[in-house]
Amino acid sequence: MAESKAKKRRFKPGMELIVGATLVTLIVLSALFAHQLFPGGFDKIDLMSRLTPPFLKSIHPLGSDPLGRDVLARVVAGGRISLLVGITSVIGAVVLGVAIGLIAGFYRGLTDMLMMRFVDIQLALPFILLAITFIAIVGGSLMNTIILLIVSQWVQYARLVRGQVLALRDREFILAARAIGVKDWRIIVQHLLPNLTGPVIVLMTLNVANNILLESSLTFLGLGVDPTIPSWGGMLAEGRSYLQTAWWVSVFPGLAIMLTVLGLNLLGDWMRDRLDPTGKTSL
Repeated sequence: MAESKAKKRRFKPGMELIVGATLVTLIVLSALFAHQLFPGGFDKIDLMSRLTPPFLKSIHPLGSDPLGRDVLARVVAGGRISLLVGITSVIGAVVLGVAIGLIAGFYRGLTDMLMMRFVDIQLALPFILLAITFIAIVGGSLMNTIILLIVSQWVQYARLVRGQVLALRDREFILAARAIGVKDWRIIVQHLLPNLTGPVIVLMTLNVANNILLESSLTFLGLGVDPTIPSWGGMLAEGRSYLQTAWWVSVFPGLAIMLTVLGLNLLGDWMRDRLDPTGKTSL
């Protein structure tokens, strides 16, 4: 009975889950239904209403930018780009990193050594240097930003998965599967991969938030998404010249980034506590 009560308390949703899930749900829904919420579009120019302060006109509740475009509509539309980059890049990094980590940890030997040395070399490269070099070669665009984030972050999943596989490959259930002649690919898919989902999912949640920050930073520096596409980083860059006269042009996109990252981090912390209550998983 006492154990059952302790288990219920452990899995009782905490404030981090409620706040995180609420923030992420609101942001995702607003991004998905951006066109329904703002049928007039996010690029509608109205020079007569340029730099309208927030909360003064119902038509621009969060104010307007230097071209008279609605800040709220652009913040919502920018969320679609940031979420797309964050989620897509994480999925790509997971697919590549998990595959390499599984192969390196399971087969060891020369395969493991070569793969891990390549991982060490990439980890030694500063991200900003990698980003500048990559963008200088292929140019800045939405797709290139996603590819850059995949290339720079798959190593995290490779190292995490390799470490987990090394701890599992000599366990009794793996040795028993080998003893009865189970093929390697079946051992990897049916026995190893299910035991890796917990730490990988937690790292994915935290990396989506990190990638949103990176995309915003790259776009702010002119290395990310095309300036013609509304994004939170691009809005910050556009509004930096108006911080003293029209603070809302930059402040509200910044708040959107902060709330999105906060919500995702809270969800990640909650998932880490639930999937690994002992706190032994190292990310």
